[in-house]
Amino acid sequence: MEKVIVIVGPTAVGKTALSIALAKKLKGEIINADSTQVYKYMNIATAKATLKEQEGIPHHLLDIKELEEDYSVYDFQKDVREKIKEILGRDHMPILVGGTGFYIKAALYDYHFDDEEEKENYDNFTTEELYSKLSEQDPKTEIHPHNRKRIERALTYMKHHRQPYSEKEKTETCLYDVTWIGLTTDRETLYRRINDRVDVMIQNGLLEEAQMIYSTHIRSKAVMTPIGYKELFPYFEGASSLEECVDKMKQHSRNYAKRQYTWFRNQMYITWYEVDFKNFNHTIEEVLNSIGKQK
Repeated sequence: MEKVIVIVGPTAVGKTALSIALAKKLKGEIINADSTQVYKYMNIATAKATLKEQEGIPHHLLDIKELEEDYSVYDFQKDVREKIKEILGRDHMPILVGGTGFYIKAALYDYHFDDEEEKENYDNFTTEELYSKLSEQDPKTEIHPHNRKRIERALTYMKHHRQPYSEKEKTETCLYDVTWIGLTTDRETLYRRINDRVDVMIQNGLLEEAQMIYSTHIRSKAVMTPIGYKELFPYFEGASSLEECVDKMKQHSRNYAKRQYTWFRNQMYITWYEVDFKNFNHTIEEVLNSIGKQK
């Protein structure tokens, strides 16, 4: 099977730094696995690696879509598999990096989107109503109650296949020889790093970036999904103070990190590494040693 490295974990845990280090050591090329970083102009809030941070390492699936364009997990699956093929063809190592777990799983597993052309319309239902319907039909579901996109996908699948969506997920097999790397730290440290990162984002120009996006009047999924733009819109409208909006960004980021951990731990067999933030080289060495033993 074709070898692929995948680095996962919540925001602010060091995925970008580790991916660059591994790419240098292993002749790697990095594939973005964050569903929001595929869009142009959204740089600071999505924690997109800058050209300086990329250090000359090839990066793929960044800035490939306009804000008003749709980009589904189905599109991501096709693009990632093509990129993996291209990178392996150059005798390089594909390294997927990101926090959008479902996108990663769909790309690497035998995940079929039979219902892609037969989407149902759920516009007249609230997310709570849809989740209630899903829970009735699939009591074992592990989909988060607020993840409307996945709830809709599960309901559509069950309507067309008359099989619980949770059973579909269990039958999938991985198509690649994957080395799963998860970065983790204790909750107090992670939450502090998330809060600090939001402050740094503001210092680095997030307010101006969000103002630019706000002024486009585009309110697509691309704009409304990532944390960092919609939270600031009330400030631009004079409905909330900047401090209130920033606090909400921090809260949403912490909540999202918690959901990321839950999803990854329930869905994939990941080897987790406790990050040494005082000496990140220790973490890099630990991961490289582990990879070497798996060869």
